[in-house]
This record gives sequence, structure tokens and C-alpha cells, in this order.
Amino acid sequence: MLRKVLTVLVTLLVLLPMPLRDPAVAAAAPRVTYDHHSLMIDGRRVVVQAAEVHYFRLPSPGLWRDVLEKIRAGGFNAISVYFDWAYHSPKPGVYDFTGVRDVDRFLRTAERAGLYVIARPGPYINAETTGGGFPGWLKNVPGRARSSDAGFTEAYRDWLHHINPIIARHQVGHGGSVILYNAENEYAVSTDAAYMQDIQDQARADGVDVPITTNDCCDAGSWSSTWAEGPGAVQIPGVDDYPQSFDCANAETVWGPWGEGTTERLRDDAPVFAAEYQAGAIDGNDAGYDRCRELTGPAYMKYFYKSNLLVSGATLFNYYMGFGGTNWGFLAQPNDVYTSYDYGAAVTEARGLTAKYDEFKRQGYFLQAVAPLAKTDPTAAPTTDNPAIGVVARANPDTGTRFALVRHADRAATTADTATLSWTVPDGTYSLPVQVKGRDAHVLVGGYDMGGQRLAASSSEILTHAFVGGRDVAVLYGTAGSTGATILRYSAKPRVTVLEGDVRSTYSDGNLRLDYTHERLARVLITGGGRRPLLLLLGTDETAATFWRTGTDAEPVLVRGTSLVRSTAVDGGTVRLAADTAEAGEVEVFAEASRLRVGDAEVRVTRTPSGSLLGRVPGPREVRLPALRGWRVRDETPEATPGFDDSSWRRADKTTTESPMKPPMKPEPGPVLYADDYGFHYGDVWYRGRFTATGAETAVALNAITGRRGRYLVWLDGRYLGSAAGGTEADADAGTPDPGPGRFAIPAGLLKPGRQATLAVLVQNMGHNDDWTADDNRFKQPRGLVAAAVEGSAASIAWKIQGARGGEDLPDPVRGPLNTGGLYGERSGWHLPGYPDRSWDEAGSPADRPLAPGVTWYRTGFRLDLPEGQDVSVGLRFGGDIPAAARVVVYLNGWNVGQYGGGIGPQKEFVLPAGLLREHGRNTLALALTATERASGGPGPIGLFAYGNVRGGVTVPDVPAPSYPLAR
Repeated sequence: MLRKVLTVLVTLLVLLPMPLRDPAVAAAAPRVTYDHHSLMIDGRRVVVQAAEVHYFRLPSPGLWRDVLEKIRAGGFNAISVYFDWAYHSPKPGVYDFTGVRDVDRFLRTAERAGLYVIARPGPYINAETTGGGFPGWLKNVPGRARSSDAGFTEAYRDWLHHINPIIARHQVGHGGSVILYNAENEYAVSTDAAYMQDIQDQARADGVDVPITTNDCCDAGSWSSTWAEGPGAVQIPGVDDYPQSFDCANAETVWGPWGEGTTERLRDDAPVFAAEYQAGAIDGNDAGYDRCRELTGPAYMKYFYKSNLLVSGATLFNYYMGFGGTNWGFLAQPNDVYTSYDYGAAVTEARGLTAKYDEFKRQGYFLQAVAPLAKTDPTAAPTTDNPAIGVVARANPDTGTRFALVRHADRAATTADTATLSWTVPDGTYSLPVQVKGRDAHVLVGGYDMGGQRLAASSSEILTHAFVGGRDVAVLYGTAGSTGATILRYSAKPRVTVLEGDVRSTYSDGNLRLDYTHERLARVLITGGGRRPLLLLLGTDETAATFWRTGTDAEPVLVRGTSLVRSTAVDGGTVRLAADTAEAGEVEVFAEASRLRVGDAEVRVTRTPSGSLLGRVPGPREVRLPALRGWRVRDETPEATPGFDDSSWRRADKTTTESPMKPPMKPEPGPVLYADDYGFHYGDVWYRGRFTATGAETAVALNAITGRRGRYLVWLDGRYLGSAAGGTEADADAGTPDPGPGRFAIPAGLLKPGRQATLAVLVQNMGHNDDWTADDNRFKQPRGLVAAAVEGSAASIAWKIQGARGGEDLPDPVRGPLNTGGLYGERSGWHLPGYPDRSWDEAGSPADRPLAPGVTWYRTGFRLDLPEGQDVSVGLRFGGDIPAAARVVVYLNGWNVGQYGGGIGPQKEFVLPAGLLREHGRNTLALALTATERASGGPGPIGLFAYGNVRGGVTVPDVPAPSYPLAR
């Protein structure tokens, strides 16, 4: 993902599925080719509209299908997906592609949903993931990351030789749907051409035969001029564009501060590729993702996306993100994000559909329906009688079809303006009324063979069209209240029947002109005139969003109504609809059929004057979720007591490290205390240091690096001394070599001369720095303690360290390396279902019990039996104020689903995804709270709620995972 300065199954393909294989032309053309204009798949030009989706941010394979079907139904024909090295590899040479990491299954799910795939295996991905996708153990590998240094080369080749063969067998030419392979990611600083070339060579050696691309983020000119030819050059370079910035807090006023948002062409022999185009934002200022969704909402989408299409002529789009998901476990990079990675995306973290989804659908349907868009060149634009309205145009050189972008000449304008366009198209010159509201844009089409019709010109936008039931059906739309006109060509005067709405028609010289106002839904039936019948449906933006295009090219189906249409099938005169409904309402189907089934239910229908089937569908049954009661609580933190048995802990006595940050060497070499050097890469880590006291000690001086939002807590001989904020990054050159200093006074008389003293420190690890600048000084920054001293004493400290149980040798490979850290309760299985907590204290709620500094655990259970045939997205909500001096790690059935608390972000609601959540059975909720101060009570109130409830959805099996106890 751009640095911020810069999913099993559907049996039918949905929404204009383009066949992944076409045997008629396969022998005559390579599977994936390209030219100046577009990508071609089996010789067919394709405008690719991809949504970025990350399987690792949805650890429930049953839900992959749900999300991917929604993406396909929303007008996308592709997804782009990173593959996270750290997610699959807990230690060198060990890889896991099973369970929630089964990328074979994910790619099969995408194929069955009818989605092409842009595969992005890195090795570096950024994506606001811990280490930018690099595993924690890579910090111990010699050689600079993101370079051709020998140590890193050996490591990344091993990763690629595991992931590449999986990608290769899912390529279009091999029966799959992968169409592009992205080498590296935003590689623009400290570059190494030999490294870039070797990534591509390894891909080819592993069977990757689709075109190779990459995404440039910062200086497209240097990328193209340096690597357009020679070592490191890719076939289709792409550009990242984030014109709306990430200022979610000021969503109302921000408008394109980071540029025009038109993607630069980097190679003349390749199509323009918007490799990452902004479709949301990170929330670095804790404004909340709803504000990010507002920042990048429909107005921004209309103006910038349509401009990019018509100004730059881009035909390859990847929108970041289509579905953001969750930074569950310790997946997140610490500096920019928190648990939620909703991103303000069109499909929310809870899998809900938004107004942004509607706009993606309007644009996506258009891109897939109007084939001449895949090959256009600039052409003369229509003239306008209002200089406030600007127009840009392109034309298909083969068909002559024209496309006009109508928008304000000043992109900052917020007024509503009207104009009359004079547009010369292949069929003549036509006058069209247009209206543009501020921050809006329209793409008009002229000279177009619309199925069996000839569309000369229109001031309405095309949603889609299809040949259904022996006639053409077309859906056109425009801004509510605006005037519209559509001109169609006929060899003789046709018969025009207005079935609904106010539409006026005139005929002259072969031109049938329809004039109307965009409001509600108008229906016009046109017959005769030398052409097959046409049913024209005219409406507003909002009306267009109620339509769904599905089926196949040979047997398309149009549906109006329901919250979502996943797929359709026509069998023996019956339309079978897989759909979701959030409330009872109408459903209208345009198909060659006389009966309708939605899901398993027969729907009574009548035939409308439009020839469609009209019926009503029920909404979901009400769902009541149980209250969270019967909490049990137990204080933790035995590691802070002097007598704690740490004999099994690792000695922290290394004197060398691969980190560029070295331990102090004077007066004698200091030990390396960095957690990664001892195999503890994620979550909390404990240190225990012993020294002989003199009684003259005055303070403990520590320095720790935790990443943003992290803290560390300190005890001496069982006495709590306090806490401090951990540092984010050390920079000796900038004069900040000690980024997380803490000085803790020792109470007089606490230490006795000649006696052994025990220093205990709990350090939070909020994640590893990314490596966006290909600089080990940043990526290999340590985590944990980096320096420690006792003032007033020259005694050396003998250190031991303990993090997640097993370190790199996972006791719970199902949930994986990012799930738990080194808290005593995590190491002892307190987070797991089945743990015997009957001896714990009872509490009405976590808020009822006072807190002492340290760690406190809460556990409760609840049973669900959600209605069959419904999709209820369940969440956990923390009420009241976010505690300023506490962090809570939330475990659902043993899965770490989030972090809540002071300084971590604004999030108070956490998605409990089906699959991890037992929708029919017993669930265990465990909270691990680390407090840095005394408090009158824990967090609360805490309760379950529903983000959404629809009839329909997909069946989501439980994700198998071990309960207590874990095998030793």
C-alpha cells in the first residue's frame, strides 16, 4: 500500500461474467496479451476493474465467498490480492498454506465467483501490515532487505518458490483466473535493479507466464526512465494514485489535494494501469473510518474515477480497498492503523454495502457493458455554451464510438450548472442538455451499437444493457431533477409506448429523440422501425443502484430490488435467484421465464406491462443477541514477583545482532535485549533481570521500542515502579537514539545491600516497522528493551526473556504466529475455549472490579442459535469512555480479534466474524487487560450487537481450531 506522505462457491458466474477460457480462440491467441490500449484475455479486450481484498484480513474461509460474491455483484470483474509472507512463515523454512492460510482455496473461490486476479506476492507488500509483510525472523537475516544481498536473496527466494507455484497453477492459461503478477511493491527508494529482475526470473522459473507488473508510488518518471528497459523492467508498470489524501478528519472540505488523479502512462507499448487507485483511506488521526468513507465517497468517485477513464484512457484499474477487513491478532503495522482496517471501503469490515458500493456498481456495469471503452484515443470534444462546463472526449478507432466526459472546468467548483452540448458523432451532430453539480462528472456515449439498437447520442449515462426475452433492455440514468435526452437511429418511424413516466418523443430524418427529466423510473417500449424491440428504463442515480445484472452473456438476467443479487439461473421457465434482503420489498426480474424462486422459496409473481415478473420478498426474522453475563476474573502478572520460576526462560545474553542499532559497548559490551533476536516477534514480551544490590541504587533507567501506541511496565522486587511510552523509531542521526526512555525512582529501603534484586519489565510490541524506504535502519529497528541500567550501581544485570509460548515453534499453528504474545495467560491458555476457570472470582461485569497495575483477565461464555438462512453480522461493543491507561486484547474462541484501549485508536466496536464465531453453539470471550495505573473498574459496559441482518447470505462453517489444553 502507498506510504502515507504518500472469496465457497457460486455455481454460476455473476454480473456479466467474462469467460475465463474461450476454446474457440484459445489456440489462436495467448491467454493474456496487451497493447497500448488494454489487456486482452484470449484475444478479447477487457477493461479490468479490480477491488483490493486481503484474505489474511478475514480469517474465516467461509466468508471469503461472501465478500467475493459481493465484489462481483458490485460491478468488479477482478480482485487484487497481496500475499503476506509473515502470515505464512513463523520461522525460516517453515510455511503454512492450510486453514485460514489456504490461498489455493481463496483463489478457487475467486475463480468460482467469476473474478480475475492480480496476484501480488511481494516479497514486500507494505499494506500497513507488521513489517510490511516481512516475517519478524527476517530481521535476524544478514543483508539489507529489498536488495540483492545474499542473505535476503536466499530468504525471499524461498518464499517465492513456495507461493509462486500456487499462483502459477491458478493462471488464466491453466484453468484459473490470475491475469497479472505484481513484482515487489512501491519500490521507488533505495532501488536495486538486480533484485527486481531476480524476482521476475524466479516467477518465470516457477511457471508464471502472465504479464508482470509493478506499482510505482512516488516518482513515476524515474521508474519509467530508469527501468522501462533493461534489468528490473516490468512489462506493464502501474502507478499508485491517492489524490484525496488521508485527511479523514476534514472530509467535508478536502478535494484532491494530492493532484488531478489521472494516471500517467509509463510505457507506450502497455496500457495505462492505475495499480492502486484510492478507494478509501487509512485513519492515522483517529477520525474513524466512517469519516474516511465520507472523504472518498460517491462525489469523489464520480469525479476522479471517470476523469481517470476519459483523460488518461486507463483501462486497468485496481481500487484500494474494495474490502478492508480486520487487523486481527498482531497483524497491524504500528504507526498508521489500529485493529480495524475498514479503510472506508465500499464493503465495510462487517461486510455491509454502502453508498460507495452503489457508485462502484454504476461505473462497473458500464465498463463491462460497453465494450468499445477498451480501446480509445483522444478526439474532438463536444462544444458547450457554458464555459463553466468542461468536456473531454475519446473515440474507439475501430467502431467510431464516442465518449464524452462532462464536468466542471474548475474541479473545485461546487455550483450546479447547465449547458447545451453540440456533439458531432458518426450519426450526425446533436444538441444535448446537460447539468453538472459541483464535484460530479458524467460519461456520455454516442455512435454506439447498443445490442440491436443504434444509440446516436444521449445525455444520460448507461448503466447496462442486455438482450432479454427477445428484446433489448437498457438502463440509463442521470442526476435527479436534471433534463435528459436520448437519440436513437431507425430506418423508419418506430412505435413509442410510454409505459410509465413522462417521456416525450419526436422522429425526424431517422432520429428518434426522447426528452425527459431524470426522476423515479420511466419505462419506454419502442417497437418497429427496422429494429428489434427495445425497453428503455430511465431513472436517477439512486434508481440505477437498485438494478442488478447477472446470468451469462448468452442468458442474462436483470433484477430490480433486493439488497444484493449473488447469482441467477434460468431453468425450465423458472428464474432461481440467490439474493440477500434486508427488508421486505418488491423484486422485479427481466428474464425469459414465468416463475421465480428466491433462495428456496417460490415467489408469487405477476407479469407487468414491461414484460417483467414482479413479486414481493420477505425480510429477515428479528434477531436478539444474548447479554454477556457470568464474567469470571483473575489477576495475572506472576512474572513481577521475585520468586517466580523463570528457569525455562531464555537467557538474554547475546552480544551481536543484525539490527543496525547496536547495544552499548562501554564500559563493557552490553547484552542484546531485542526480542526478535530471541525469536519473540509478536505481542508482549517479559524481561526479568537479576543483580546484586548495594542499597545505593536510586533509579532504574530503561529504553524500549514498542512502535506507536505501545507502553512498558516496570516492577522491582515486586514493587510497581510505573510505566512509560515505548518509542517508535530510533534515529541517532537526528539526535534521538533513545526513543522510549523511562526513569523510575527506587523507593528508599526497597533494596537491601548484598541481596539479589529482581527487575521485571513487561513490554508491549505493537508491530514491526514497514520497510517502505528499503532501509534496514527502519525495518530492523528492534522491539522490546534496548537499554537498561540501575543508577547508583555498577552491578551487571543478568537478563532472561520470555515472549509468546514456543517462540518461532508454534504450539497453535492453526491460529498462527500473529495470534498471541507473551502474557502469562496467553502462555497458559487462558484465552482458549475449555480453559477451567471455575476457580476464578465472579464478577457481574469487568467494570465491577477495581484494577491494579498489571494484567487482569476476564472470561465469559454465551450461546448463539442464529436463524438458518440469514446472515447476521455480530460485533462486540465497549460502552463508556475508552480507558486512558489500559489496553485490552480481545479473544473470541481463542482468536485474537482486536485491541481496545487508550492511545490505540477510536475503535469501540469489534467484528466477530462468522466461522470464528459459533453461530450455532457455545462461544468463549476472554479479555486480557493491561493497566498502567490503578482504576476503580475495568472497561464496560460490554455487549453484543448486530451490524446487519439479511435473509440470504452464504453458509459459513466453523473454523476448526484447538481448545485448551494445547499440546506441549
